[in-house]
Amino acid sequence: MIKYSVIFILLWTCAALAQDDNGPRLGKHLSKETIQQRNFTVFPNGQGLPLGQGTVPAGRTVYTTRCLHCHGTEGSGDSAEELAGALHRLTDDPPDKTIGTYWPYATTLFDFIRRSMPMDSPGSLTTQNVYDVTAYLLFLNKIIDHDQTIDKKTLANIKMPNRNGFIDLYSTKK
Repeated sequence: MIKYSVIFILLWTCAALAQDDNGPRLGKHLSKETIQQRNFTVFPNGQGLPLGQGTVPAGRTVYTTRCLHCHGTEGSGDSAEELAGALHRLTDDPPDKTIGTYWPYATTLFDFIRRSMPMDSPGSLTTQNVYDVTAYLLFLNKIIDHDQTIDKKTLANIKMPNRNGFIDLYSTKK
């Protein structure tokens, strides 16, 4: 019995020592610069949006170089979900969750793109790029016109088609 216990302890110790030291570095301290770079929150009312503006033509260029390889031509979907061109409603089976049919706020779309896209290099888009590609995606979903410029103020005022499609659990009911 002692022999098996010693063997088990030795194997367990060897396995622990063999672990790769180059793991995900969870708990690693971040520099102040990194924290400042990532410390932003954009609220549905537009609070937290950075200064800047975007246009549909410039957004088409950003989309073509940074988004098309995953999301397909004009947001039709490829290796990633479709972003525009919904053929079904949310109530259909299966539901079609595009920007125009699902997202409740344009500001949330901006925030998501800024933090998470492109998938292979999240956070690498400039604020200008994010405003531009947001404008292009809103245009593809027939939410803004081709010649419309979006900025901090106009983005917060865009009423998305599914704005009232979610249940507000946080508002005070009187």
